[in-house]
Amino acid sequence: MASKSAVLLTVPGPNGSREVRLTSADRVYFPERGITKGEVVEYYRAVAEPLLGVLRERPTNLKRYPDGVDGEPFYSKRLPKGAPDYVETARVTFPSGRVADSLCPTEPAVLLWAANMGTFDFHPWPVRRADTDHPDELRIDLDPQPGTGFADAKEVAAVLHGVLDEAGLVGWPKTSGGRGLHVFCRIRPEWDFIDVRHAVIAIARRVAERLPEKATVDWWKEERGERVFLDFNQAARDRTVASAWSVRGRPRATVSMPLTWETLPDVEPEDFDVRTVPGLLAERGDPHSGMDEAVGGIETALDWYAADERDRGLGEMPYPPEYPKMPGEPMRVQPSRARSTDA
Repeated sequence: MASKSAVLLTVPGPNGSREVRLTSADRVYFPERGITKGEVVEYYRAVAEPLLGVLRERPTNLKRYPDGVDGEPFYSKRLPKGAPDYVETARVTFPSGRVADSLCPTEPAVLLWAANMGTFDFHPWPVRRADTDHPDELRIDLDPQPGTGFADAKEVAAVLHGVLDEAGLVGWPKTSGGRGLHVFCRIRPEWDFIDVRHAVIAIARRVAERLPEKATVDWWKEERGERVFLDFNQAARDRTVASAWSVRGRPRATVSMPLTWETLPDVEPEDFDVRTVPGLLAERGDPHSGMDEAVGGIETALDWYAADERDRGLGEMPYPPEYPKMPGEPMRVQPSRARSTDA
């Protein structure tokens, strides 16, 4: 039965206006604050321009919460059935070698159509549709471990900022929407996923070495301690993180908010949510508006990786368990288990 709250939204776009059907607008998606599905869709209407700048021409996974934040979410890595004919796709290859046609946003109506299907966060690949094997974005995920929090992530990010400068890269920070931070760098699409991941490993090692009590690159959780983990495996093929401007599946409906290095020290994740961000965008504009003009290369970071391997014996790091065994990768055995086996 059609919802009594169903309405047609007129959404302007490059090929003329589209009509997007909004159903069950009054359904409560975030009970703690009474935020409805209609509010989430209207939020995405308000931030469509900068969000589309982040997602345009990128294969994009959808994290969908059709029953709201308290329901069970799932990822759509392939274009969902029943998509309007104006919704475009990009073909991607997974680590297994399988391929899929993924959503590829090209106009604002696509964002509202996805939001109406319960999408909270958009997870774009770090590539463009024209070349899905060579990232144009280097991403570093600062993931606070138990016992640490956002303040620790900000401290680590400050050191990361300096390391990126030394690597000749311009970093653009954003909140994750939770306790962590993401830092993205625009790069020339001249390197494959393995090279870009190696560059992230080299950069992350330098951060951890300069702030060893606060930061770590240890893949195994038992070795991380109460430190911020620089998750280098978010640079592996098919790994994605929530985009800037994405709503996160948290009780307060927080948003992954783009920031500047100057404002980062004074913010908290809770400052940015579905109800506050549209006003901040209207007042201050897009903090990442210059990202596409700040394109760099990873030559220096790859030199660091090569030197680490040659001079210090620090080579490849473990991949996630669902990946095929990669060249040069160490054994995927947690250290405590390896020690008990050797004993």
